[in-house]
Amino acid sequence: MPDTRLVGLAAWAAGLRPRNRLILCALIGALAGLGQAPWGLWPLTVAALAMLFAIFTAAPTWRRAGFLGWAAGTGYFMLSLNWIVEPFLVDVARHGWMAPFALFGLSAGLALFWAAGFALARAAGGGALAWIAALLLSEAARTYLFTGFPWAQTGHALIDTAWLHWASWGGSLMLTAIVLAAAAALWRAATGPRPAALVALALIAALHGAGAALTPAAQPTPDAPIVRLIQPNAAQHLKWHPDHTRTFFERQIAFTSAPPDGQGAPTPAARPDLIVWPETAIPVLLERAGPAFDAISAAAGGAPVVLGLQRTDELRYFNSLVMLDASGQVVALYDKHHLVPFGEYIPFGDFFARFGITAFSAQAGNGYSSGPGAQVIGLGDLGLALPLICYEGVFPQDVRAAPARPDMLLLITNDAWFGTRSGPYQHLAQARLRSVEQGLPMIRVANTGVSAMIDAAGRVTASIPLGQAGWRDAPLPPPLPPTIYARTGDSPSIGGALLLLALSFLRNRSPARSDSD
Repeated sequence: MPDTRLVGLAAWAAGLRPRNRLILCALIGALAGLGQAPWGLWPLTVAALAMLFAIFTAAPTWRRAGFLGWAAGTGYFMLSLNWIVEPFLVDVARHGWMAPFALFGLSAGLALFWAAGFALARAAGGGALAWIAALLLSEAARTYLFTGFPWAQTGHALIDTAWLHWASWGGSLMLTAIVLAAAAALWRAATGPRPAALVALALIAALHGAGAALTPAAQPTPDAPIVRLIQPNAAQHLKWHPDHTRTFFERQIAFTSAPPDGQGAPTPAARPDLIVWPETAIPVLLERAGPAFDAISAAAGGAPVVLGLQRTDELRYFNSLVMLDASGQVVALYDKHHLVPFGEYIPFGDFFARFGITAFSAQAGNGYSSGPGAQVIGLGDLGLALPLICYEGVFPQDVRAAPARPDMLLLITNDAWFGTRSGPYQHLAQARLRSVEQGLPMIRVANTGVSAMIDAAGRVTASIPLGQAGWRDAPLPPPLPPTIYARTGDSPSIGGALLLLALSFLRNRSPARSDSD
């Protein structure tokens, strides 16, 4: 039997004045954001999306649906991306006033993808399948268009559940499809005798049950290499301060030379086989880092060290990662290629430089320049690693762009920019997702946390908590065979969504159309 209270709730929402209906959608969208880390309330995400689906079905036109989607998306992103204000609070006297404008501007801009999804779904007939397919395509567009920003996809709410393991088949978009399908089916099942909706919910529940068994355990072997994670805990407002840079450097030196912690090493006397420092770990440029490298290699006691720093090439600056051998010589170099718009560079800055506006030009030394692209580096007996610097760990396409399959992912980051509430935990969650998608372990080292060793099934096997200075010796988990997603990427999910949307359009044009989906 249908729940008449829910039907009445949907009718009440549909009868609100347009402005009040937009406010309601924004509030429900914010509720959906509580599925993201660190809250992890995924049932609220599903329930909130179910309510949005109900309000969407009552929209009379694609324009009205688009406005509803925009309002819901704005609320969703303002809650889930609230950490975006943190960089403006590092120097609050100068930049603090910009924080609310940045949060609203980013949220309202990203909400345009939701608006397009809602409008497209309404134009395709407004059925459940059209809504799922259109919103899935909007999230895919957010991943790839305009340099991409797939942070806080609705499917990320499932990272702490057994559904996570289905990302090895279809990536984050498959998780998003599960969430959207669960929301639409939940509303259909609650408001009418819909056998198809009940079957859909049963299948989604079965996917959860099978998820844990989908990805085999990837436990380290007794002779697994030991990796030391170094976390200096440098607050962003102090990181480059002349009175503190020496303190942070010496702290990392002390952690590097410390005896084994005994927590991850197979024997108490085992020294690490690799030591990893975070992004921009030292306050000098690569060209002037010789004395620092000598001190680091001496502290490492013969172990190779990977660390982040900046380098220059004429007027161009790069955010880079290097590997030092036992003698302190650079044996591998990687330049970050997927930069943060407006944070590390200004879009189209080099284009404007042609007209004499050089203030935004990376080529003229204003902002970072992009490296040549994804690459793998050799870590000796540990195997091949795909280096990622901070923001690059958000993008599944950056990981799949590796010229050869690595044995591990190696992410260094400075999460001090993200504050201490939600940003670092969401960044860590996405790192776990990347490991599951590829079936690869990840070495993740952050300036302020959370530093972690992640196995190929997305489990954190060792970590240093947020806001703590310290180090941790952790065995490197083995890789798994290439996953389905590693071979196919997002193409099947996008292709399936396009097919569903096309069928919805055709069905909507058919005289015999029904609303049974």
